[in-house]
Amino acid sequence: MIEYIKYKGEILAIIIRKDFHKPGFHFFTPNGYSQQLASISLPKNHTISPHVHNPVKRSVKNTLEVLFIKKGKLRIDFYSNEQIYLESKVLRRDEVILLISGGHGFKIIDDVQFIEVKQGPYVEGKDKTRFSASSVKIKIKP
Repeated sequence: MIEYIKYKGEILAIIIRKDFHKPGFHFFTPNGYSQQLASISLPKNHTISPHVHNPVKRSVKNTLEVLFIKKGKLRIDFYSNEQIYLESKVLRRDEVILLISGGHGFKIIDDVQFIEVKQGPYVEGKDKTRFSASSVKIKIKP
């Protein structure tokens, strides 16, 4: 199952639930995204030709993050770029999310372990703006 979190027609995040399965190569992102996300399911003895990735100059305006939930459960709260709370989703073990735009915060529900992948290098003091969410009434969407 794939979920798209949207606000005013813009995709904020893509969630890949653990029950997603499609044979072959399945890209969730268009070619223009600065972070590409795909599911690859291939049969035994399939071969992918050896290859190298060529140096290509890229311009990255926003940091996209991919989280791979290995254990536990966490709630992700989604915000617009204007820091307005929108909705929340719960992610569990073996689920993946690509955070594309807008803001987000996390609440750990059960002890969690996840892997985060994002573009670098990280620019301390410039890479993110923190804001308060103290008066937010949480709306968890199924």
